[in-house]
Amino acid sequence: MFSLDLFGFRANWSPFYLLALMLILAAYYLIVLKHYRRFDGGTRGTKKQIAFFTVGIVLLYVVKGSPLDLLGHITFYAHMIQMAALYLIIPPFLILGMPNWLWRSVLNKPVIKPIFAFMTKPLIALVLFNGFFSFYHIPLIFDVVKTDMWLHAAYTTMLFVFAIAMWWPLLNVLPEHQTLSGLKKVGYIFADGVLITPACALIIFANTSLYATFSDPQAWAQALELCVPASTLAGLNLSGPEMFSSLSLLEDQQLGGVLMKIIQEIVYGVVLAHAFFSWYRSEQENEPAEDEYTMYQAPRPAE
Repeated sequence: MFSLDLFGFRANWSPFYLLALMLILAAYYLIVLKHYRRFDGGTRGTKKQIAFFTVGIVLLYVVKGSPLDLLGHITFYAHMIQMAALYLIIPPFLILGMPNWLWRSVLNKPVIKPIFAFMTKPLIALVLFNGFFSFYHIPLIFDVVKTDMWLHAAYTTMLFVFAIAMWWPLLNVLPEHQTLSGLKKVGYIFADGVLITPACALIIFANTSLYATFSDPQAWAQALELCVPASTLAGLNLSGPEMFSSLSLLEDQQLGGVLMKIIQEIVYGVVLAHAFFSWYRSEQENEPAEDEYTMYQAPRPAE
Protein backbone atom coordinates (compact mmCIF):
# COMPACT_ATOMS: atom_id res chain seq x y z
CA MET A 1 0.00 0.00 0.00
CA PHE A 2 1.07 3.55 -0.70
CA SER A 3 1.46 6.36 1.84
CA LEU A 4 -0.44 9.65 1.71
CA ASP A 5 2.92 11.42 1.92
CA LEU A 6 3.32 11.10 -1.83
CA PHE A 7 0.69 13.84 -2.27
CA GLY A 8 2.85 16.41 -0.48
CA PHE A 9 2.57 18.64 2.58
CA ARG A 10 -0.02 21.04 1.17
CA ALA A 11 -2.51 18.30 0.27
CA ASN A 12 -2.08 16.56 3.62
CA TRP A 13 -2.12 19.51 6.01
CA SER A 14 -4.00 22.33 4.21
CA PRO A 15 -1.93 25.29 5.55
CA PHE A 16 -4.26 27.94 4.13
CA TYR A 17 -7.27 26.34 5.78
CA LEU A 18 -5.32 26.18 9.05
CA LEU A 19 -4.52 29.89 8.76
CA ALA A 20 -8.20 30.72 8.16
CA LEU A 21 -9.30 28.77 11.23
CA MET A 22 -6.57 30.39 13.35
CA LEU A 23 -7.84 33.83 12.31
CA ILE A 24 -11.41 32.84 13.23
CA LEU A 25 -10.24 31.56 16.61
CA ALA A 26 -8.17 34.70 17.25
CA ALA A 27 -11.17 36.91 16.39
CA TYR A 28 -13.33 34.86 18.78
CA TYR A 29 -10.81 35.26 21.62
CA LEU A 30 -10.60 39.02 21.05
CA ILE A 31 -14.39 39.39 21.08
CA VAL A 32 -15.21 37.24 24.13
CA LEU A 33 -12.17 38.18 26.22
CA LYS A 34 -11.45 41.80 25.35
CA HIS A 35 -14.11 43.55 23.28
CA TYR A 36 -17.27 42.01 24.77
CA ARG A 37 -18.34 45.37 26.26
CA ARG A 38 -19.03 46.68 22.77
CA PHE A 39 -21.99 44.30 22.48
CA ASP A 40 -25.39 44.72 24.15
CA GLY A 41 -25.37 42.64 27.32
CA GLY A 42 -21.83 41.48 26.58
CA THR A 43 -19.97 39.71 29.37
CA ARG A 44 -16.60 37.99 29.38
CA GLY A 45 -16.73 34.50 27.90
CA THR A 46 -16.56 31.69 30.43
CA LYS A 47 -13.79 29.09 30.45
CA LYS A 48 -16.33 26.45 29.49
CA GLN A 49 -17.56 28.42 26.47
CA ILE A 50 -14.02 29.14 25.30
CA ALA A 51 -13.07 25.48 25.69
CA PHE A 52 -16.12 24.33 23.69
CA PHE A 53 -15.48 26.73 20.83
CA THR A 54 -11.76 25.95 20.74
CA VAL A 55 -12.44 22.21 20.60
CA GLY A 56 -14.93 22.80 17.79
CA ILE A 57 -12.38 24.71 15.72
CA VAL A 58 -9.63 22.15 16.39
CA LEU A 59 -11.99 19.36 15.29
CA LEU A 60 -12.83 21.35 12.15
CA TYR A 61 -9.16 21.35 11.23
CA VAL A 62 -8.77 17.65 12.04
CA VAL A 63 -11.76 16.80 9.85
CA LYS A 64 -11.18 19.17 6.92
CA GLY A 65 -7.51 20.16 7.12
CA SER A 66 -5.58 17.07 8.23
CA PRO A 67 -4.77 13.95 6.16
CA LEU A 68 -8.25 12.69 7.09
CA ASP A 69 -9.69 15.07 4.48
CA LEU A 70 -7.41 13.66 1.81
CA LEU A 71 -8.21 10.10 2.90
CA GLY A 72 -11.91 10.98 2.67
CA HIS A 73 -11.45 11.52 -1.07
CA ILE A 74 -9.68 8.18 -1.40
CA THR A 75 -11.76 5.81 0.77
CA PHE A 76 -15.46 5.86 1.57
CA TYR A 77 -15.10 4.89 5.23
CA ALA A 78 -12.91 7.97 5.88
CA HIS A 79 -15.48 10.11 4.07
CA MET A 80 -18.22 8.88 6.41
CA ILE A 81 -16.08 9.52 9.50
CA GLN A 82 -15.74 13.07 8.18
CA MET A 83 -19.47 13.40 7.70
CA ALA A 84 -20.23 12.13 11.19
CA ALA A 85 -17.75 14.46 12.85
CA LEU A 86 -18.61 17.47 10.73
CA TYR A 87 -22.38 17.31 11.16
CA LEU A 88 -22.99 15.39 14.38
CA ILE A 89 -20.07 16.30 16.67
CA ILE A 90 -18.69 19.72 15.76
CA PRO A 91 -21.95 21.80 15.64
CA PRO A 92 -22.80 21.19 19.34
CA PHE A 93 -19.35 22.44 20.38
CA LEU A 94 -19.75 25.63 18.35
CA ILE A 95 -23.30 26.26 19.56
CA LEU A 96 -22.32 25.83 23.22
CA GLY A 97 -19.10 27.80 22.72
CA MET A 98 -20.72 31.08 21.72
CA PRO A 99 -22.10 33.27 24.56
CA ASN A 100 -25.77 34.23 24.40
CA TRP A 101 -25.03 37.90 23.68
CA LEU A 102 -22.84 36.91 20.73
CA TRP A 103 -25.54 34.67 19.32
CA ARG A 104 -28.07 37.51 19.67
CA SER A 105 -25.77 39.96 17.90
CA VAL A 106 -25.63 37.56 14.93
CA LEU A 107 -29.20 36.28 14.89
CA ASN A 108 -30.89 39.67 15.34
CA LYS A 109 -29.56 40.93 12.02
CA PRO A 110 -32.57 41.79 9.81
CA VAL A 111 -31.53 39.41 7.02
CA ILE A 112 -30.54 36.49 9.26
CA LYS A 113 -33.34 36.60 11.86
CA PRO A 114 -36.35 35.42 9.76
CA ILE A 115 -34.32 32.84 7.83
CA PHE A 116 -32.79 31.32 10.96
CA ALA A 117 -36.14 31.35 12.79
CA PHE A 118 -37.67 29.36 9.93
CA MET A 119 -34.76 26.93 9.59
CA THR A 120 -34.69 26.11 13.32
CA LYS A 121 -38.35 25.20 13.66
CA PRO A 122 -38.06 21.59 14.87
CA LEU A 123 -39.90 19.90 12.01
CA ILE A 124 -38.23 22.09 9.37
CA ALA A 125 -34.78 21.54 10.92
CA LEU A 126 -35.22 17.75 10.91
CA VAL A 127 -36.41 17.66 7.30
CA LEU A 128 -33.74 20.04 5.99
CA PHE A 129 -30.77 18.30 7.56
CA ASN A 130 -31.80 14.68 7.10
CA GLY A 131 -33.27 15.36 3.66
CA PHE A 132 -30.14 17.05 2.35
CA PHE A 133 -27.91 14.43 4.01
CA SER A 134 -29.83 11.58 2.35
CA PHE A 135 -30.07 13.43 -0.96
CA TYR A 136 -26.30 13.90 -0.95
CA HIS A 137 -25.73 10.15 -0.71
CA ILE A 138 -27.85 9.28 -3.73
CA PRO A 139 -25.15 7.87 -6.07
CA LEU A 140 -25.90 10.18 -9.01
CA ILE A 141 -25.88 13.29 -6.82
CA PHE A 142 -22.86 12.16 -4.81
CA ASP A 143 -20.71 11.56 -7.88
CA VAL A 144 -21.55 14.98 -9.34
CA VAL A 145 -20.96 16.91 -6.10
CA LYS A 146 -17.81 15.00 -5.20
CA THR A 147 -16.08 15.88 -8.47
CA ASP A 148 -16.90 19.61 -8.68
CA MET A 149 -14.95 21.91 -6.36
CA TRP A 150 -17.46 24.76 -6.13
CA LEU A 151 -20.52 22.53 -5.98
CA HIS A 152 -18.87 20.41 -3.28
CA ALA A 153 -17.93 23.49 -1.22
CA ALA A 154 -21.44 24.97 -1.56
CA TYR A 155 -23.27 21.75 -0.72
CA THR A 156 -21.15 20.79 2.29
CA THR A 157 -21.31 24.35 3.65
CA MET A 158 -25.09 24.40 3.29
CA LEU A 159 -25.33 21.00 4.97
CA PHE A 160 -23.20 22.31 7.85
CA VAL A 161 -25.60 25.25 8.28
CA PHE A 162 -28.52 22.80 8.31
CA ALA A 163 -26.66 20.74 10.94
CA ILE A 164 -26.40 23.86 13.14
CA ALA A 165 -30.14 24.41 12.62
CA MET A 166 -30.87 20.75 13.47
CA TRP A 167 -28.93 20.93 16.75
CA TRP A 168 -30.22 24.38 17.71
CA PRO A 169 -33.62 23.36 19.20
CA LEU A 170 -31.83 20.85 21.46
CA LEU A 171 -28.85 22.85 22.68
CA ASN A 172 -29.44 26.59 22.58
CA VAL A 173 -30.21 28.33 25.87
CA LEU A 174 -31.69 31.59 24.55
CA PRO A 175 -35.14 32.00 26.18
CA GLU A 176 -36.61 33.53 23.02
CA HIS A 177 -35.47 30.54 20.96
CA GLN A 178 -36.81 27.71 23.12
CA THR A 179 -39.05 25.61 20.89
CA LEU A 180 -38.60 22.25 22.63
CA SER A 181 -38.76 21.29 26.27
CA GLY A 182 -38.92 18.18 28.41
CA LEU A 183 -39.90 14.99 26.65
CA LYS A 184 -40.30 16.82 23.33
CA LYS A 185 -36.50 16.88 23.08
CA VAL A 186 -36.44 13.11 23.56
CA GLY A 187 -38.96 12.67 20.74
CA TYR A 188 -36.97 15.04 18.54
CA ILE A 189 -33.80 12.97 18.96
CA PHE A 190 -35.67 9.74 18.22
CA ALA A 191 -37.10 11.27 15.05
CA ASP A 192 -33.64 12.47 14.04
CA GLY A 193 -32.24 8.97 14.40
CA VAL A 194 -35.07 7.44 12.39
CA LEU A 195 -34.75 9.92 9.52
CA ILE A 196 -31.01 9.40 9.04
CA THR A 197 -31.32 5.61 9.02
CA PRO A 198 -32.46 5.09 5.37
CA ALA A 199 -29.27 6.69 3.98
CA CYS A 200 -27.10 4.51 6.21
CA ALA A 201 -29.12 1.40 5.36
CA LEU A 202 -28.77 2.06 1.64
CA ILE A 203 -24.99 2.14 2.04
CA ILE A 204 -24.65 -0.78 4.45
CA PHE A 205 -26.91 -3.29 2.68
CA ALA A 206 -26.05 -2.53 -0.95
CA ASN A 207 -24.53 -5.58 -2.63
CA THR A 208 -22.43 -3.56 -5.07
CA SER A 209 -20.28 -0.43 -5.00
CA LEU A 210 -22.62 2.56 -5.38
CA TYR A 211 -20.30 5.46 -6.09
CA ALA A 212 -18.22 6.00 -9.22
CA THR A 213 -15.94 8.40 -7.35
CA PHE A 214 -14.56 5.38 -5.48
CA SER A 215 -14.93 2.63 -8.12
CA ASP A 216 -14.14 4.38 -11.40
CA PRO A 217 -10.45 5.43 -11.68
CA GLN A 218 -11.23 8.53 -13.76
CA ALA A 219 -13.98 9.80 -11.44
CA TRP A 220 -11.81 8.94 -8.45
CA ALA A 221 -8.96 11.02 -9.87
CA GLN A 222 -11.37 13.92 -10.46
CA ALA A 223 -12.46 13.76 -6.82
CA LEU A 224 -8.84 13.82 -5.71
CA GLU A 225 -8.31 17.08 -7.60
CA LEU A 226 -10.47 18.81 -4.98
CA CYS A 227 -7.67 18.52 -2.43
CA VAL A 228 -4.54 17.66 -4.43
CA PRO A 229 -2.97 20.13 -6.89
CA ALA A 230 -3.38 18.94 -10.49
CA SER A 231 0.37 19.32 -11.04
CA THR A 232 1.01 16.81 -8.25
CA LEU A 233 -1.52 14.29 -9.57
CA ALA A 234 -0.08 14.54 -13.07
CA GLY A 235 3.20 13.07 -11.88
CA LEU A 236 1.59 10.10 -10.13
CA ASN A 237 0.41 6.84 -11.63
CA LEU A 238 -2.70 6.08 -9.59
CA SER A 239 -5.21 3.35 -10.37
CA GLY A 240 -7.69 3.66 -7.48
CA PRO A 241 -8.34 3.42 -3.73
CA GLU A 242 -6.97 -0.12 -3.58
CA MET A 243 -3.51 1.46 -3.63
CA PHE A 244 -4.17 2.92 -0.16
CA SER A 245 -6.46 0.36 1.48
CA SER A 246 -6.61 -3.40 1.84
CA LEU A 247 -10.43 -3.33 1.82
CA SER A 248 -12.46 -4.16 -1.25
CA LEU A 249 -14.71 -1.40 -2.62
CA LEU A 250 -17.80 -3.07 -1.15
CA GLU A 251 -16.16 -3.63 2.25
CA ASP A 252 -15.00 -0.01 2.28
CA GLN A 253 -18.53 1.19 1.51
CA GLN A 254 -20.17 -1.04 4.11
CA LEU A 255 -17.65 -0.04 6.76
CA GLY A 256 -18.41 3.60 6.04
CA GLY A 257 -22.13 3.09 6.55
CA VAL A 258 -21.58 1.11 9.76
CA LEU A 259 -19.19 3.72 11.19
CA MET A 260 -21.64 6.52 10.40
CA LYS A 261 -24.47 4.67 12.13
CA ILE A 262 -22.36 3.79 15.18
CA ILE A 263 -21.13 7.35 15.66
CA GLN A 264 -24.65 8.67 15.16
CA GLU A 265 -26.06 6.26 17.76
CA ILE A 266 -23.36 7.21 20.30
CA VAL A 267 -23.82 10.96 19.82
CA TYR A 268 -27.62 10.81 19.85
CA GLY A 269 -27.52 8.43 22.82
CA VAL A 270 -25.46 10.89 24.87
CA VAL A 271 -27.74 13.80 23.96
CA LEU A 272 -30.84 11.66 24.57
CA ALA A 273 -29.62 10.70 28.05
CA HIS A 274 -28.84 14.33 28.85
CA ALA A 275 -32.25 15.51 27.65
CA PHE A 276 -34.10 12.78 29.56
CA PHE A 277 -32.27 13.28 32.87
CA SER A 278 -32.60 17.07 32.59
CA TRP A 279 -36.35 16.63 32.19
CA TYR A 280 -36.46 14.13 35.07
CA ARG A 281 -34.53 16.45 37.42
CA SER A 282 -36.79 19.36 36.59
CA GLU A 283 -39.84 17.22 37.33
CA GLN A 284 -38.35 16.10 40.65
CA GLU A 285 -37.50 19.69 41.63
CA ASN A 286 -41.06 20.82 40.96
CA GLU A 287 -42.76 18.06 42.97
CA PRO A 288 -41.57 19.10 46.48
CA ALA A 289 -42.65 22.66 45.85
CA GLU A 290 -46.14 21.49 44.91
CA ASP A 291 -46.36 19.17 47.96
CA GLU A 292 -45.24 21.93 50.28
CA TYR A 293 -47.83 24.28 48.83
CA THR A 294 -50.56 21.70 49.37
CA MET A 295 -49.36 20.88 52.91
CA TYR A 296 -49.49 24.47 54.14
CA GLN A 297 -52.71 25.50 52.50
CA ALA A 298 -55.23 26.77 55.01
CA PRO A 299 -57.92 24.17 55.68
CA ARG A 300 -61.22 24.84 54.04
CA PRO A 301 -63.97 25.80 56.52
CA ALA A 302 -66.50 23.11 57.23
CA GLU A 303 -69.77 23.58 55.48
